[in-house]
Amino acid sequence: MSHTDWARPALLQGTMDVLALAVLAHGPRHGYAIAREIERVSNGALTIEEGTLYPALKRLAKRGDLAWEWRPTATGRRGRTYRLTDAGRRRLAEQSALWRTFSGAVARVLEFGGPAFAGADLSIEITE
Repeated sequence: MSHTDWARPALLQGTMDVLALAVLAHGPRHGYAIAREIERVSNGALTIEEGTLYPALKRLAKRGDLAWEWRPTATGRRGRTYRLTDAGRRRLAEQSALWRTFSGAVARVLEFGGPAFAGADLSIEITE
């Protein structure tokens, strides 16, 4: 079992939604571009698989947080371009605040743990 196997079911539930919303706050993108932007911004620490991303985008669109339309991609093919709605901006603000609180609390506990965590490879792959 890798160090990421234990984290997938509980810790990362819902993570894909807020990551996609955060990327789309910077403007409309195709699904592939959303995944690559998450990887780029995280310096490669987060690897996004299509089987995780596209269900999240579908869920966000159904909930009204995203809208989409068909547009040509960089390769000339048609693809869905996703954009945030006003509801999506509100959800991003709410979820960002929750994640900042959560990640700050986790960081404090890890600091309390001390040198046992120093230099640990905490890169994760987001899959479902």
